[in-house]
Amino acid sequence: MKKSAIIGIIVIAVAIAVIISTYSSTSTYGSFTDAKKTEAPLQVVGHLVKTKELHYDAAKDANYFSFYMTDNKGQECKIVFSGTKPQDFERSEQIVLTGQMVGAEFHASKILMKCPSKYTQDKVEITEHKAKQASI
Repeated sequence: MKKSAIIGIIVIAVAIAVIISTYSSTSTYGSFTDAKKTEAPLQVVGHLVKTKELHYDAAKDANYFSFYMTDNKGQECKIVFSGTKPQDFERSEQIVLTGQMVGAEFHASKILMKCPSKYTQDKVEITEHKAKQASI
């Protein structure tokens, strides 16, 4: 066999190995019910339950943050995050957690938040109205 053919086979084998390892490490979306059924990491999308307590005490343990969240199917669950509380967490419109169930709690390894936009529709309409008046 030629050297170029051997090198080509090795490059293809490495590419396949990278694709397989990337695919196996990605998590999928689901609900808390789905998370109870699997041990693999799962992404759960939901909303913060603002009526229940957020627990974060930086003086006692800066790497413990817990709160309650409702997933998109309406199931509520206690969330435990081993890290600091994200800034403006209470203002988030939507939360995406990556993690897995441990008993009755969802232990998150990542928290992504969708925060409210500073550009609301009311402000856009006011700005457009002012622009029209200025051009007249």
